[in-house]
Amino acid sequence: MTLEAAGVTGPEETVYRLLVTMGRATAQEVADRSGLDLAHTRHVLDALAAKNMASQSDGLPRHYRATPPDVALLPRLKRRADALDVARAEATGLLESYRETMRRQDHGQLIEVITGAEALRQHLRQIQDGARDEMLWFCKAQYVAMPSGSNRSEYEALGRGVRYRVLYEKAFFDDEGAVDNVVEGVRAGELARAVPHLPLRLAVADRAIAICPLVPGGPYGSPEEPTSALVRDSNLLAALIALFERYWEDAVPLVVDDTGAVAGTDGAGGPDPLGATDRRLLALLVAGVADKAVATQMGLSRRTVQRRIQRMMELAGATTRMQLAWQAARRGWL
Repeated sequence: MTLEAAGVTGPEETVYRLLVTMGRATAQEVADRSGLDLAHTRHVLDALAAKNMASQSDGLPRHYRATPPDVALLPRLKRRADALDVARAEATGLLESYRETMRRQDHGQLIEVITGAEALRQHLRQIQDGARDEMLWFCKAQYVAMPSGSNRSEYEALGRGVRYRVLYEKAFFDDEGAVDNVVEGVRAGELARAVPHLPLRLAVADRAIAICPLVPGGPYGSPEEPTSALVRDSNLLAALIALFERYWEDAVPLVVDDTGAVAGTDGAGGPDPLGATDRRLLALLVAGVADKAVATQMGLSRRTVQRRIQRMMELAGATTRMQLAWQAARRGWL
């Protein structure tokens, strides 16, 4: 039997299915076909009529017809689904109240230890799937649980309207395919910034729960299993959020242009004498990517990268790469 979710009992479903196939039948005919005794059959038919799943004629003997399934069942299922949604929301609220009570009574509830890359991946997905407002991220080089570009939960959350603020450290861009993955994220709505170095890996959901390492651990493939902490509402969580905001304030915003270049920006103005290749190279340079990694990302030789940088320095009147970055921002080349 399959109509229990609509509030239909087993005998009621049996009789209703018979009426659907018989079209029009007396209680005796239904009893003969169903194997139920006549009194029980009449009781079931009356129950179906009360649920607007069957109608009966006025004459004698009375004949019964099945109400069309779209009229008889779909509204009932809709009401049940709505009631289930309300119950689920209430259960979620009760769970949050329970956890809050447990946190006040048991400090051990504030931190949960996560051991192993697979468990870490699962928890990172869970906090993103449950996020409603904002995710904060510290992205360091050499992934531990999620390779760059594999976090599809981010794109699902962005689609729900969750805001992502992500900080990338300089060495992150040395990883193969890292720049293209950042481009994809920014185009999907991610707010990205770059800093020279990050102190730790970190993910924070809705300022209510965070995941961060307890010990450094090794990158994926190393013999050391990562050990991380799931941190709930506490002074420690507040400190982690403050740490993120401090780094975010000093970081360089990253934007993506029509060519797919990702660059740091702090100004605009002036003509752009650079081609698409030079602009992407400059974007990687400003993001702090080393020459060797730039060459790998762009499919150029290291000498070609250096020659193009030298040409841009001459165009900008810069004697150092730092001056080139400043002039590029000032002239609107980024």
